[in-house]
Amino acid sequence: MMPSRPTPATKRGEWGVAGGEWRWIIRLVTLLLLFLPACRPGEDTWEQIEAGGVLRIGVDPTFPPFAAAEEAEAWGLDIDLARALAAELGLEPQFTYFGYDGLYDALATRQVDVLISALVVAPERTADVAYTDSYFDAGQVLIVPDGSAITEEGDLSGRTLAVELGALGHVAAQSWQRRWPELVVMTHGSVDEALAAVAGGVADAALVDGVGGRLYLREHTTSGLMRLDPPIVPEPYAMAVRIGERTLHRRLNEALDGLARSGRLEEITNEWLGP
Repeated sequence: MMPSRPTPATKRGEWGVAGGEWRWIIRLVTLLLLFLPACRPGEDTWEQIEAGGVLRIGVDPTFPPFAAAEEAEAWGLDIDLARALAAELGLEPQFTYFGYDGLYDALATRQVDVLISALVVAPERTADVAYTDSYFDAGQVLIVPDGSAITEEGDLSGRTLAVELGALGHVAAQSWQRRWPELVVMTHGSVDEALAAVAGGVADAALVDGVGGRLYLREHTTSGLMRLDPPIVPEPYAMAVRIGERTLHRRLNEALDGLARSGRLEEITNEWLGP
């Protein structure tokens, strides 16, 4: 009589794992081996990037005016900045688009070399990610009428301040009210409404986000308003690389500094956000 084919139970008794389970274990080990290269935070890949001549850039193309795309065509402040940086580095920019939630995963799994996508510096990510110097501060800015005596937040006592309801400017204004009870905070449904209140003389100043404030001033050149720099509540945007990419990180900062010193960074910023 032919010996019977071993049953899964017999195999489990001999090997401790059924045959079907062995296949799953092999698949799992294979996946882990494939993933391990993406988990080497200490690897510096600048030589490979330079040899390939391409800088792979991750972007969320749903945040105009920093980045927007239609099919293969992309535009925006981050896109122009990335192209200028790549040129400074002697590399060809290659853009790959992700949703915002997928950006850091794409960087960790080495789908891209750098993220240039209006990223706010997040201290909780610095164990895995190195941020470059900031290239734009999107923080809360004071906007006042031309010739106003208000030059800083300390001048707001006894004044009326317009803010966007629930925004960071609103939170800051509420903290100021504890110091200056005479400060009147007027809430509005949007940045544009808050700034229109200042332009119309209803409020003495507005505290709004830097992006919305600059866009309003660009579109309302006769509003009689001006922006006070620097932002009162900072919110720096920076590029992000993997923590081990020391050379790429340094080279990006050097290139960014070169663009700032030449005035090109300001040109790009003003083109998309206004002066």
